[in-house]
Amino acid sequence: MNTQARREDQLVLELLDAVGKKSDVSQRHLASEMGVALGLANSYLKRCIRKGLIKITQAPANRYLYYLTPKGFAEKSRLTAKYLAYSFDFYRQAGESCIRLFAHCEAHGWRRVVLCGHSDLAEIAALRAQDRKIEVLGVYDPHTDATHLAGRSVWQTFKEMPVFDVCILTDLTTPQRSFEYLRERMEHERILVPDILRLG
Repeated sequence: MNTQARREDQLVLELLDAVGKKSDVSQRHLASEMGVALGLANSYLKRCIRKGLIKITQAPANRYLYYLTPKGFAEKSRLTAKYLAYSFDFYRQAGESCIRLFAHCEAHGWRRVVLCGHSDLAEIAALRAQDRKIEVLGVYDPHTDATHLAGRSVWQTFKEMPVFDVCILTDLTTPQRSFEYLRERMEHERILVPDILRLG
């Protein structure tokens, strides 16, 4: 399954999950739970209502109540199982990809590594590095408010970063854009890309 289809499944699952937890919820709250703009959350909500996954009723004071239908509960279960299968497969593949990259680093004498992109892949890389002679100094990501990941610092600017040998691309959201951004700011040979990202 491609990344876009996976993302759509994930958003539907998050929407169904939020509605399943609380029927008296605003669309703004749904958007916040899904991590998307209000308009996009509204679009997904309308789609789920059309498919018969969610039922809507009007409540006093111009509010609406949302309920999962039996079909909605079934779809939530199906998407949860699908997500877990993908997650386990992704974790295994990402771990193997990181091990190959760390072996490459060790062969070249690169020990001090910065991960570029706050993501699940960065967490997996940080964990896998513990088995190697690699020191993950932290994570660079100008698009996150997080300050730590897996016990390591997260930096939003290059100026904050310590001296490092190479950076490993771990952005799962926009890897190509992040790769090009890094290429404009540092030597190409110091940017390593895990093969799981399939950037060519």
